[in-house]
Amino acid sequence: MRYWIGVASRDHVARGVAGGFCQLCHGKAQPLQRMSAGDWIIYYSPKECFEDTVTCQRFTAIGEVDTGDVYAHAISHWFVPHRRNIIFHDAHEVDIRPLIAQLGFIRDKSRWGYAFRFGHLEISREDFELISSRMLVEAPAEAA
Repeated sequence: MRYWIGVASRDHVARGVAGGFCQLCHGKAQPLQRMSAGDWIIYYSPKECFEDTVTCQRFTAIGEVDTGDVYAHAISHWFVPHRRNIIFHDAHEVDIRPLIAQLGFIRDKSRWGYAFRFGHLEISREDFELISSRMLVEAPAEAA
């Protein structure tokens, strides 16, 4: 099992959650092909909207990579991005700033945004557990 961070604006992440898929690096297939069924992905959103400058800087979604292959999905005749199905879990959005000092994948804490520059990265289990422990919504207690 491996753990991943995907980088996308909050509005694009919301579309993926609603549709049960992830799309990375402007639709490239290669990052999706690195992931396997049972892996986990956490989305980090630097901005609220793709075509805006309003910052978000939060972890915005978490899910497990589903079975099935990477597939192309035509948005228009000129844009056919690749996608992979994800089983998203109910989650709280989490501000990255209080976690920066503890996250191992962020090497230079003074320029922490640099870690996200490629749009997709593998993280350690420890980093995943730190973020997911704050994101995942606990299942409601069953009535006795």
